[in-house]
Amino acid sequence: MNSCYLTIKSWAEDDRPREKMILKGKSVLSDAELIAIILGSGTRTKSAVDLAQEILMSVDNDLYRLGQLNLTELKKFSGVGDAKAVSLAAALELGRRRREVDVRKIEKVTGSKDVYEFVRRDFEDLIHEEFRVLGLKRSNEIIRSELVSRGGMTGTIADGKVIFKALLDMKAVACILIHNHPSGNLKPSGVDVSLTKKLSEFGRMIDLQVLDHLIVTDHGYYSFADNSLI
Repeated sequence: MNSCYLTIKSWAEDDRPREKMILKGKSVLSDAELIAIILGSGTRTKSAVDLAQEILMSVDNDLYRLGQLNLTELKKFSGVGDAKAVSLAAALELGRRRREVDVRKIEKVTGSKDVYEFVRRDFEDLIHEEFRVLGLKRSNEIIRSELVSRGGMTGTIADGKVIFKALLDMKAVACILIHNHPSGNLKPSGVDVSLTKKLSEFGRMIDLQVLDHLIVTDHGYYSFADNSLI
């Protein structure tokens, strides 16, 4: 055991995460201190804050990447068992759901940002590609977002028959295509461009306009319409 190690209880009261929140408010706490409160305790050789810092360092202090860790990956850290892993995963999921509340109030699309804000949670933290279609009414009011394809880390197959069947079933008159790039790269591939062209042409044939195609990541999006590619 490290003789220099001090438990959180032996710290000055102002430096303890729980007491610090009570005295100064939650906004003054670092990410590591907030995670330490969720973990509740550390190990015999490190405090909860030390453990939290170790976890954060493993994802380069990126909370989005932290949210992508599954329970098995979280339990690889010494001092994190089932209870702590579940508590941390639950807290991160609550944060995601809180962000969704205001986003889901968006009822009408006025631009690509509205689309991104509406669908971003559907793609958040995914490590595989998914393809969704957003069905719209005549006034660009949102009907719903529907998953039409799920693939691997480097791609997914978007079947036009499945896409347009989903749109016709929801009685959409227009749509927006959306898929994610788990790599974080927002640049459209040649396949993305050719697929968008093909689906747009078919949509015009059946009077169901494809208004845009978004590539989304946890940190932003690329709009084909904003870049004059549709």
